[in-house]
Amino acid sequence: MDPIAKKTYYSIGEVGEITGLKAHVLRYWESQFEAIRPTKNRAGNRVYRSKDIETVLLVKHLLYEKRFTIEGARQKLKELRRGGGLQESRSEILQPQMTQVIRDRLIQLKEVLTLPDA
Repeated sequence: MDPIAKKTYYSIGEVGEITGLKAHVLRYWESQFEAIRPTKNRAGNRVYRSKDIETVLLVKHLLYEKRFTIEGARQKLKELRRGGGLQESRSEILQPQMTQVIRDRLIQLKEVLTLPDA
């Protein structure tokens, strides 16, 4: 089961919400990582697939949690691709992150639905 909600394409804004990253960071990472290559629609806007979002989350994990440099993260992704472990790594890392995203959204929903004390 894919941890990302089933949609064919996501805008850069939606990817930013899902990953907690700003659009300029996503655009920069496109220039630094071969694995992050969203396509563009007829209007010229970037459109990400679920696989692209999973790769972005993997890169985020490597850079922010594992403290890799950009070059180190690039090498790690190449190793994972060569060894066939990219999909496994994405799944391992995504499950806790997606659980946190779902939890945060449920908390937001609860706040919206809770009546203020009168």
